[in-house]
Amino acid sequence: MITLMSWNVNGIRACLRNGFLDVLKKYQPDILALQEVKIAEKDRFDAKLDFPGYTEFWNSAERPGYAGTAILIKDTTIAFLFSKRGPSGANPQRENKKDIAVINGLGLDKFDSEGRVQTIEFEKFYFVNAYFPNTRHDLSRLDFKIEFNNKIFKHIKNLEQTPSASSGQVKPVIFTGDFNVAHTEIDLANPKENEKNAGFTIEERTSFDKFLKNKMIDTFRELHPKDIKYTWWTYRFGARRRNIGWRIDYFVISKLLKKYLKDATIMDQVVGSDHCPIMIKINL
Repeated sequence: MITLMSWNVNGIRACLRNGFLDVLKKYQPDILALQEVKIAEKDRFDAKLDFPGYTEFWNSAERPGYAGTAILIKDTTIAFLFSKRGPSGANPQRENKKDIAVINGLGLDKFDSEGRVQTIEFEKFYFVNAYFPNTRHDLSRLDFKIEFNNKIFKHIKNLEQTPSASSGQVKPVIFTGDFNVAHTEIDLANPKENEKNAGFTIEERTSFDKFLKNKMIDTFRELHPKDIKYTWWTYRFGARRRNIGWRIDYFVISKLLKKYLKDATIMDQVVGSDHCPIMIKINL
């Protein structure tokens, strides 16, 4: 059984001040995907970030204090999880530690300069961490978001069809991150008021829906079809205290993994960011 967590930390330095290491120590995920880390490569060294018991992989945005992703992998499970070969056909920007190859990006600079995507090939599955663009209040980035969706969704499906170098067999994908979209009306507190707003436009929802219908599974909704749970709350209006939120963070898995999925949890009791972590357990 492996435990995977994902968390938009809205700035790793701020989250560290707000109990990040306590959360890491308490739940001890085998893999932790982070989004919106908001730290430049040069600043990581100055900040002397330390995550005991974990190996880190970063994909920082070129713009300081903006976007960016990271993956932390528990040292004690690395040997179990990894093959030494990186994904084929992806942008060959590799960061190697302990013979681990992480592919940063999708091969298109306008997305990759924002540090939005990381891909790792494990022995039994591919793992993708993503921070999707926000379309902004005026929807000025809607076209950018839809283009990003098309690119990353194609990337996921291509991975599913990429044979392993060691076995020659194709393998499934575990895909997580802040998708910046509430899929259906149950996934946000005020759907009618937000029908034309960023994160709930018909274009964003249709794009995500089409992807899910192509043999992909929203893990939380698969196990909790009627539960009303959120992963993000604005800092304004006491939204978190009043639970006026949105479910915009997901673990999505290939249909082949459905029978191995044992748990999917929204950890809304955990604070430290305007998002809460999410977690799944898979018996592989």
